[in-house]
Amino acid sequence: MSSQKKAGFGFALVAIAAAAMVPLVAGDYYISFSTEIAIMVLMLSSYRIVVLTGEWSFAHVVLQGVGAYTAAITVKDWGAPFPVSLVAGALVAGAVAAVLSFPLLKMRGFYFLMGTFGAAEAIRLLWRKFKYFGGTRGFSGISAPYLEIGPITIDFGHPASFFYLALAVVVICLFIIWSMEQSRLGQIWRTIEQQDVLAQAVGIDTRRYRRIAFIISAAFAGVAGVLLAYAFGSVTPNRFNLNFALYLMIWAIVGGTRSFYGVILGGVLLMGFDESLRFAEELRPGIYGIILILVMLFWPQGIERLIGMDKLLAPKNDSSGGPSFVASNKGDAR
Repeated sequence: MSSQKKAGFGFALVAIAAAAMVPLVAGDYYISFSTEIAIMVLMLSSYRIVVLTGEWSFAHVVLQGVGAYTAAITVKDWGAPFPVSLVAGALVAGAVAAVLSFPLLKMRGFYFLMGTFGAAEAIRLLWRKFKYFGGTRGFSGISAPYLEIGPITIDFGHPASFFYLALAVVVICLFIIWSMEQSRLGQIWRTIEQQDVLAQAVGIDTRRYRRIAFIISAAFAGVAGVLLAYAFGSVTPNRFNLNFALYLMIWAIVGGTRSFYGVILGGVLLMGFDESLRFAEELRPGIYGIILILVMLFWPQGIERLIGMDKLLAPKNDSSGGPSFVASNKGDAR
């Protein structure tokens, strides 16, 4: 195992151990807040999958909402257990992303970003206008999850027990995302970002791989949405608005997207900072604007660059492996 992977696993184990200690030393409020942080970490890590292909999206938050609405409907209308709603949320969010990808992925850069904004607002409008989705009030009264293992029933209604459930789901998802990033698929995504024209020239179907990234990221966002629906016990359209999408993008930029751990660190730090701004709700947009300007001016690669995490934990081929990898993958076009 390389020194980079050893450092990464060490960082991950310490972070998981620290997170697991929260219910032992904190009250219910901070436990619930820690659950929100865990869900946001999953959101940022899944969002980074799209960023790896060189794109930024406004639709990621709404795709999280798709997972949340799916969970609400399956629980309230069909009485589905937690595992079923979790899988359903991921599948439906991925399916919606697959449909959206056909028109959206014909665009690049700024046009893709604006296209995702239009698609996201259209979906939110459907939620608000159709009674099937609860209208502007959404859904409430979503019961806490429980698991039945033979004669044993585990109730996750208490904040501490649900935190451990959410943490377990998030850790599993993060490991899957990390594994994909280390695989050939992740190398292709980074190559598309760095050498898009060259990748097409040697036969890689860049639109196909961008579509794969968009769908996979949406599926994990759907999982985050399911966890969010259970955590709050309600789902409303306003929870997945443009402000949230902008903050998600800012947190990813501030944390840094070069390494897998950059967005995680940025999410944890900025969620804590965001909580401290509750007393100054009206000043929050301006403060985030100042933070974004400072980061873009002095640390354009984010907090990970500031503390040297990008050099310690970034994949070896992140900066120079694109052309050599592309040259060995002729014939991927379909």
